[in-house]
Amino acid sequence: MSAGGSESDGGPRAATTVTVRCTGHVRTELGTYEFEYAFAGDTLREFLDALFDEYPQLQDMLIAETEADATHGGWAPTPDELPGTWTKNPLGEQTIAYARILVNGRFNENEKGFDTTLEDGDRVALVYPFMFCC
Repeated sequence: MSAGGSESDGGPRAATTVTVRCTGHVRTELGTYEFEYAFAGDTLREFLDALFDEYPQLQDMLIAETEADATHGGWAPTPDELPGTWTKNPLGEQTIAYARILVNGRFNENEKGFDTTLEDGDRVALVYPFMFCC
């Protein structure tokens, strides 16, 4: 599985190969829990663009189109003032509620969001767990 691209000088972009691990609904959709994926570029954004071109259904499963898609109604009220520093990815770069994208075991929003740099051999996890209720 791979995708193409081009450098600003017109030459082909260097390919980065990562290990993709899938859980829950993503694993069911793709029929596998792990595979190697080569793409042109070196950011999570370029990886996702290439992957979504090849598997467009994954974009709908993982990426929130609205703020409501990115949040869930919790049981506990949110305090007016949250402790510490809270940031979130901009709209269009957020995952749907309960879905997550991790790079080497760290949530992408704790790194540089979709601008997180990827290197050969990195692990990208696409997590969308099955949710069951009473």
